[in-house]
Amino acid sequence: MSTFSRFLLCVLLISTTVFSQKDKSSFQVVPLGIKGGIDEKNLSAYLLAPSNTTDFICLDAGTINAGIEKAIDNKVFKISTSDVLRKYIKGYFISHAHLDHVSGLIINSPADSSKTVYATEKCMEMMENHYFNDQTWANFGDKGPGFPLKKYHFQTLNVGEETPVSNTKMTVKAFPLSHVNPFESTAFLVKNEDSYALYLGDTGPDSVEKSDKLKALWTAVAPVVQNKQLKGIFIEVSFPNEQPDQFLFGHLTPNYLMKELHVLEDLAGKGSLKNFKIIITHLKPPAKNIIKIKEQLKAQNDLGIQIIYPEQGKKFEL
Repeated sequence: MSTFSRFLLCVLLISTTVFSQKDKSSFQVVPLGIKGGIDEKNLSAYLLAPSNTTDFICLDAGTINAGIEKAIDNKVFKISTSDVLRKYIKGYFISHAHLDHVSGLIINSPADSSKTVYATEKCMEMMENHYFNDQTWANFGDKGPGFPLKKYHFQTLNVGEETPVSNTKMTVKAFPLSHVNPFESTAFLVKNEDSYALYLGDTGPDSVEKSDKLKALWTAVAPVVQNKQLKGIFIEVSFPNEQPDQFLFGHLTPNYLMKELHVLEDLAGKGSLKNFKIIITHLKPPAKNIIKIKEQLKAQNDLGIQIIYPEQGKKFEL
């Protein structure tokens, strides 16, 4: 082989390596539930794990069992529903204590294995006082009213503090959101080595909520957007643009989502969100509204973001 041929081969190998590293996924996602609203078999819950592992955390827990069964039907998992629940899910991160985000956790708790439930102080207090209280439901936690059965460890998250996730290599940092001010929801910034994923629970836009919670969140994550370390943002869009502000009830429309993403781009730099993955969560029925939301997001996508609509039980990579 000539010297020139060797040179070309080296350039090709280096280019291939750089390209593959750039496109290498850091997380795998298995949606167990994707909707807001009335479909109790398909409510907010997203399994997230480092790629090529089964060390999943569950971001919110509206639907668990039905979502696992869907994933098994789709050949995502090759073990039983019970084994996925007990062995693959290492912990739960609850953004807020509304039933469409916690009912799966509550109902499946008798069949679950010991693990940690993570939430901010106000959210944890609601779960202890109103759900796992030995009246509404047996107390499967290790603190709170009644007789704690100590199956779950209830770990309160301090806002802005990086917290190791038990039985995984990931860490999580919590940020407050406004979901009908002053009611709080939570965003979770998940770290796996040098990569991040951001999950937002229910949230209204700052302008309607009379809040600065989203602006503070965008300010915090702008550096990892700039550095191409943030692999995607899970964020809700519950209603089409026609929904009046007074009836948003702490949710986003396509118009408000794009306004908020423009704030993030302003902080991270022009063009920083081009081809960036935005995973749309919490779409509310009826079906005609969901169709309208998708049409409006497509029409208003002037940032060039990559919009992902997750499907229950179908895995994708970030």
